[in-house]
Amino acid sequence: MAVAVIIYLFLAIYKFLTQSNGVFHTKKQIKATPFDIKLYFEEVSFKSSDGINLSGWFVPVRNSREVMLVFHGNGENISDGLTLIDYLKRKMGLNVFIIDYRGYGKSEGKPTENGTYLDARAAWEYLTGPKKIKPQDIIIFGRSLGGAIAARLAREVKPRALILDSTFTSIKDLAAQMYPYLPVRKFFRFNYPTIEYLKEINSPVLIIHSSEDDYIPFSHAIRLYNVAKEPKQFLKIAGKHNKNYIKSEKIYIEGIKYFISGY
Repeated sequence: MAVAVIIYLFLAIYKFLTQSNGVFHTKKQIKATPFDIKLYFEEVSFKSSDGINLSGWFVPVRNSREVMLVFHGNGENISDGLTLIDYLKRKMGLNVFIIDYRGYGKSEGKPTENGTYLDARAAWEYLTGPKKIKPQDIIIFGRSLGGAIAARLAREVKPRALILDSTFTSIKDLAAQMYPYLPVRKFFRFNYPTIEYLKEINSPVLIIHSSEDDYIPFSHAIRLYNVAKEPKQFLKIAGKHNKNYIKSEKIYIEGIKYFISGY
């Protein structure tokens, strides 16, 4: 019994001390660019309100003002988003602006929850400022961890629409499911409460999730959809967490196009 208690306490302390590494799997190497898939792009540098230099790609489309502002997952950087960029530009005809949070890719600094929110707001202000894109022409898109960041931004601004792809209700909910033997809700210092942000969003919302997701349970998507205000849509896809949009390519692309066309 004593040994079990010691092991339990050790695990709890270890998880507490290393939780930042569990949330942010920072990737610095840019392994490819849109040029590698024959797409013109602009490498963009901009600054957060707390002075961090950030990096992103703007991939333009002729004769279109609509922009998809993309926030990636926790174990990716913008170079992991080439397939998604290809879908959005070539198959949906959208301009794409995808950024790296602080600590990822060429962006400076070290990631924190509040820092990622500041990074998202800086990306929005870059689009509506130097790029002169109207808020009603911007669709905010977040995948996995990026969904929580996207929802926070959509609560603060007025985008045309919000798309949440493979996103959790909150990171504490997810961590509690992953580590049921630990008092995660008490000691976990990250929140990313997507579901609370979603309750306050008035823009049209699309929830995308795979019933085969091996990381974020499908039940999270159901709960997100239930609290979202109308107008809202749900797109059920297939495949594991990291590649579901590739496995479900046709339904994924057509589902997003149908959602966007309605608003």
